Amino acid sequence: MRRFAFLLSLLATTLTLSAEDLHPAADAAGFVPLFNGKDLTGWQTTGNWVVDTDGSITLHPREGEKGWQRYSAYLSTVKKYGDFVLDLEFKINAKGNSGVFMRVGDLKDHVKSGFEVQVLDTYGLEKPGHHDCGGIVHGTGPSKNMVKPAGEWNRYTITVKGRQVTVVFNGEKVIDASLDDIKMADRPNEGYIAFQDEALPIWYRNVRIKELK
Repeated sequence: MRRFAFLLSLLATTLTLSAEDLHPAADAAGFVPLFNGKDLTGWQTTGNWVVDTDGSITLHPREGEKGWQRYSAYLSTVKKYGDFVLDLEFKINAKGNSGVFMRVGDLKDHVKSGFEVQVLDTYGLEKPGHHDCGGIVHGTGPSKNMVKPAGEWNRYTITVKGRQVTVVFNGEKVIDASLDDIKMADRPNEGYIAFQDEALPIWYRNVRIKELK
């Protein structure tokens, strides 16, 4: 009986480690930070994004700002990327909303020229869809709701290679899909990476990328 209990415990530990191993280690080879921890060098925006004292990138909406169609306010890279692994953490308030955009072809319209992995306060939702946290908006929903309660840090590891996209969300692979199969066939193979300004506070940290050949 004790041996059986030990084996169950060992199996549970192994499964936990396997899930966490889906995220790259802190010292994983090939990754480079996308922020220097001091300013927004390498990025472009008209929004009020700032680097906090802890190095996280924070959006402080200005009075009167609202809505999501202010594309110039999105925080977008200066450089375009093709195939890559993007690893990051994010935190939202209650009812928080943002999004991680990839392969944006036109900075005047991120939504129609790129694709978005949703960042949204949908904690506790039983059956998340494409517009819930972890989903590819207008594409496909996550297999499981992994978002933590508002105020806690979450982690995404997003791999984009060719037309295939995988999303690991807090240790769980929630998306493994082809853009061509989820109504994203017209999205380009190269573009900008961006964070959405929904005029709501959002925090990002430990943002790093590994370009794939």
